[in-house]
Amino acid sequence: MNNIKKDFAALLLQVNAIKLQPNEPFTWASGWKSPFYCDNRRTLSFPQLRNFIKVELTHHILEHFPEVEAVATGAIAQGALVADSLQLPFVYVRSKPKDHGLENLIEGELKPGQKVVVVEDLISTGGSSLKAVEAIRKADCEVVGMVAAYTYGFPVAEKAFEE
Repeated sequence: MNNIKKDFAALLLQVNAIKLQPNEPFTWASGWKSPFYCDNRRTLSFPQLRNFIKVELTHHILEHFPEVEAVATGAIAQGALVADSLQLPFVYVRSKPKDHGLENLIEGELKPGQKVVVVEDLISTGGSSLKAVEAIRKADCEVVGMVAAYTYGFPVAEKAFEE
């Protein structure tokens, strides 16, 4: 395991973001049941950890997706932090359009043709991430990459991303 992963794992453990419930499994957004849960929203309460995530995601984007022109996310806080660090526009992709007001699926402004990186706090099956990708593409933008603070590394997500 590389140093960034080790450091991040240690920080997650320090702030009790890793939860284990073998007798009462958690239900994830995907519907899966698991005895293990990583509470990435908890990381927002700890400035050192929040900054670590922001800096590492920003560095990864600059290294792998230097052509990025906008940041999109379903993980509002992490995405906004990274967009601010990169001084780029930020949009929030909802899981479904609002049922009132403007009924937006994408909150904020994307310009057709923009190169977008999707920032996620956590990836399990990849379903919600791929819905965001689909929405961005429908807005006539190009998704050049995706980064996540945490992934369970499930083969189902890897396969979905490859497809």
